[in-house]
Amino acid sequence: MRPARPYPFREPTALELEPEYARLRADEPLSRISLPYGGEAWLAVRHEDVRVVLSDPRFSRAALLDRDVPRTSPRRLTDPTLHTMDPPEHNRLRRLVSAAFSPRQLDRLADHATRVTEELLDRVEAEGPPADLVAGLAIPLPVAVTCHLLGVPLADRDRFAEWIDVALATTAFPPAAIHEAFAALKRYLADLVALRRAEPADDLLGTLVVARDQDGGLSEDELVVLGVTLLYAGLETTSNHIGNFVHTLLAHPDQLAALRADPGLLDRAVDELLRLTPTVTSAGFTRIATEDVELGGVLVRAGDAVMVHLDAANRDERVFERPDDLDLTRRPNPHLAFGHGPHYCVAAQLAKAELRIALTALLHRFPTLRAAEDPTTLPWRQGRMVRGLDRLLVTW
Repeated sequence: MRPARPYPFREPTALELEPEYARLRADEPLSRISLPYGGEAWLAVRHEDVRVVLSDPRFSRAALLDRDVPRTSPRRLTDPTLHTMDPPEHNRLRRLVSAAFSPRQLDRLADHATRVTEELLDRVEAEGPPADLVAGLAIPLPVAVTCHLLGVPLADRDRFAEWIDVALATTAFPPAAIHEAFAALKRYLADLVALRRAEPADDLLGTLVVARDQDGGLSEDELVVLGVTLLYAGLETTSNHIGNFVHTLLAHPDQLAALRADPGLLDRAVDELLRLTPTVTSAGFTRIATEDVELGGVLVRAGDAVMVHLDAANRDERVFERPDDLDLTRRPNPHLAFGHGPHYCVAAQLAKAELRIALTALLHRFPTLRAAEDPTTLPWRQGRMVRGLDRLLVTW
């Protein structure tokens, strides 16, 4: 057994996936790593092993709660919510939320996303090139959709967006600031819950308040933290995906030309971009083994922490032919961008709808879209859990 190595291995560079993961997939699919907080863990990078960790009930998320487990963020997980519960408790909360993502509701949200996208691109076009797609589309679209879904005032976007940015950081801010930002989000959602009680509304937050007050379906703390979880989950990844995906397409002109020539490729294109484009800056989804489990040819002992890297699993050559190539015609594409098993992202279909709508409208509105600055000088966000651009200038 090799000694634990400090992790993350290096600071991430743009959308380049750490090359060490390819070596680990080949030679050491389950390796020991030493995290900035909480000590040592196992790291799984192969597609098969990652699926097992995400779906096998012997790997627990609830066992993380209020424990100093291995992690990259200074913040301990102390609140029970979708990300930190195991079935059957997890199923209880998931059922309460799932109705908001029914086919009928998704159609309604997609219509709203389409209207917002067209309005945003009207402004981008009116202001003329060069235009910053991060500020003009990637950030405001998911904010508008998430606020509409949850019932969060759009006018508060600057406040909660700043808290989310700090709360989901790793090294960009001091630990005290990260803890305070998350506490501020909880206070903000608690105020919104009180407002929903005084002024009921037909939105997801209003539905959850009814589930709490009339049906007893969740506790007050669960209600508030669930609201926080849905708010940051709806913003952070999708907003970064939009900018990252456009950047990736512009860097692959042959694939972009194929998509322009055949818009019917869009669904497969979104899945392929989700597979290939790294989302996180390091492994996450820590779980604790509740009993001895053999994984990747190694015996994981009860109580051991196991982390998975979804982006590394999405490049597994055992599952994907030419895994480092962007192929918008790829099929099948069993990527793990939204996880797997009981904790598969409840809002995955909404996120994919937003991405399809954004890319469709952008390519239709600007058929000659191209980068307006040197890609080697693009400003990437540093010290965060999720990869993303601070700016993406384009012209047409």
